[in-house]
Amino acid sequence: MSTRALRLGTRRSKLAMAQSGQVADAVRRVTGRPVELVEITTYGDVSREHLAQIGGTGVFVTALRDALLRGEVDFAVHSLKDLPTTQPEDLVLAAVPVREDPRDVIVARDALKFTDLPRGSRIGTGSPRRMAQLNAYARTHGLDIETVPIRGNVDTRIGYVKGGELDAVVLAAAGLSRMGRIDEVTDFLSIDTVLPAPGQGALAIECAAHDADLIAALGALDDPFTRVAVTAERSLLAALEAGCSAPVGALADLLADGQIVKQMRLRAVVGTTDGTRTVQLSTTGPVPETHDGAMALGRELAAEMLAQGAAGLMGERAQ
Repeated sequence: MSTRALRLGTRRSKLAMAQSGQVADAVRRVTGRPVELVEITTYGDVSREHLAQIGGTGVFVTALRDALLRGEVDFAVHSLKDLPTTQPEDLVLAAVPVREDPRDVIVARDALKFTDLPRGSRIGTGSPRRMAQLNAYARTHGLDIETVPIRGNVDTRIGYVKGGELDAVVLAAAGLSRMGRIDEVTDFLSIDTVLPAPGQGALAIECAAHDADLIAALGALDDPFTRVAVTAERSLLAALEAGCSAPVGALADLLADGQIVKQMRLRAVVGTTDGTRTVQLSTTGPVPETHDGAMALGRELAAEMLAQGAAGLMGERAQ
C-alpha cells in the first residue's frame, strides 16, 4: 500500500467528529499511514424536519456514500444504526469495531432518574422507537409522561433540559461516552425497559468494494462478535421492511459460560408510538458462525413478529 494520507469521510457534528477521530487513530495504528478527516455535510444535518418525515436516519449516510463512490474519500465512518439495511454493491462494510454500550440514557433535570420524574414530565426524543417503548413502560407502571419530538445535536438536546423547556431527554449512551460526556447521564435505561435501535452503539467503517488492500487493512479493526450481533439485528429490521426511523428496537446479546461465548439471544420489539400496543419477542440459539446464519436468525424472529401483527404497529412500512 502507498504511504499517502488516507481520507476519512465524516459528518461534521461533534459526535461524528469524536467517533471518526477515534477510528482514525486506530487506522493509523494498524496501517502506519496518516489519516486526515474530510468533513461532509449531509441532508440530515441541515434539514430541520423530523427524521421520520425526511426518510429516517439514512439521510445522514447518502452524502458520505456519494463521496466514497466519487473517490473523494477513501473510507467513511457511520453510526451503524443510521445505515439503511440494503448495502450498495459498490461499497463494503470493511469493519465493525467492538461495540460501545448499546443502551439509551436519560439526561434529566435535578439529576432525576426516569422512574422518579414527576407526573406530567415532558421527555424529548426524535425517535419513534424510544417514544413507543417509554410510553408503553409508563402505561404499565403508572407513570404520567409526555414524549415530545425534538431534533438537534447533543448540545441542543441537553440544552432543552438546562433551559427548562423539557424535564428530560433520551440519548444513546455510546454517543455521550465517545464525546467524554457520560457523566451528564442521570439514568441508564435498562434493556428490559427500552430496547436500543438495531446496531446502536456500533460503528461501521465503509469503503469501496474494489479497494482490496484497504479492505484487508481495515479488517484488523473488525470484531466478529459485534458483527454477527448487528447482522442479526439489521436482518430483523430488513425483514420487517422497516426503515431506520421505524419504532423497532432490537438487541443481540452474546451469552457466555465463563469465558466461552456459547449462545446468542436476539430480542426485538415493535410498538405504536403512543405505547398502547407492542409486539415483543426473543429467540436464543447457538452463536451463528456465518453471515447467512446471522441473517437467518433475524429473519426468523421477524417472521414470528409479523405473524403476531407487528406490521400494523409500524405505521407506513418502508418501501
